[in-house]
Amino acid sequence: MRSDPGDDQPDLTTSEPVRWVDSSHGVRLPVHTLRHGDVPALLAHATGFHGRVWAPFAEHLDDLGAVAPDLRGHGRSEVPDGLTYDWDGFADDVLAVVDALGLERPVGIGHSKGGAALLRAEARQPGTFRAIWCFEPIVFPPAVATGRTAHHPLAEGALRRRPTFASYDEAIANYAAKPPMDAFDPAALEAYVRHGFAPTDDGQVTLRCRPEVEAEVYRMGTAHDTFDRLGEVRCPVVVAVGRQQPGTPAAVGALVAGLSVALWDAAWVDPAVSYLIAALLLWSGVGLIRRTARILLEGAPGGFDVDELSG
Repeated sequence: MRSDPGDDQPDLTTSEPVRWVDSSHGVRLPVHTLRHGDVPALLAHATGFHGRVWAPFAEHLDDLGAVAPDLRGHGRSEVPDGLTYDWDGFADDVLAVVDALGLERPVGIGHSKGGAALLRAEARQPGTFRAIWCFEPIVFPPAVATGRTAHHPLAEGALRRRPTFASYDEAIANYAAKPPMDAFDPAALEAYVRHGFAPTDDGQVTLRCRPEVEAEVYRMGTAHDTFDRLGEVRCPVVVAVGRQQPGTPAAVGALVAGLSVALWDAAWVDPAVSYLIAALLLWSGVGLIRRTARILLEGAPGGFDVDELSG
């Protein structure tokens, strides 16, 4: 069983003790209370992160309360030796937290793997969530979700990740100096490092989510059938994506159509532009398919340097 120093440290945001929840396969999860509110929200983190990284985000939730577990293999979670990281286990974690804390139809908020865990949990037990908000959930269609990916580019990058630094400050400075974490809000980066690293006996700090665990989670990301079960999700769902840059086909088309109707009463332009946008999106989809094929063939996406993430 793996456990890290500081397991009983209270949550800095609320001064409440960490609550521990038993999940499947002998896993124990620390659950952090980040905010109190009228409506509960359960925040599920991405691969390689942990519950407390949500703390700066939780400050903006208005009337929502917020609890965030460290999912299996991440943060201070305790896992038995030899645990396999089938993504159904992350749904187990989500449902275990909802049940143990008595959360009544919480709002689910998830990032990447965390979003997939929320969707899978809701598909397994419809009505668990009143609504789900996901940022780029990892839910592949059957053509992609064909099983464990042995040589995943992100897994290879994780295995090269530098696991140990002389101090928390050195780790923060390292991540802040290069992509992708140089774009992080400073408070989020601080939370990631302060709670994502554990002190060692020789005075250094080391990753709580071990590189080999992170790598295996990535490999298993194509080995779950959540896409096929999306029809079983009954609550409202919002899927958010990264910022769209001005000048995309949809942005330009909407501008042209709007100006045509407003200035020249040319209502016919609106549906015409809609067909044009569809054609452009279809054409751009060819490039997407090519890039997807590159990843499936175990190449890194264009412009992505896994060595930049390895420390």
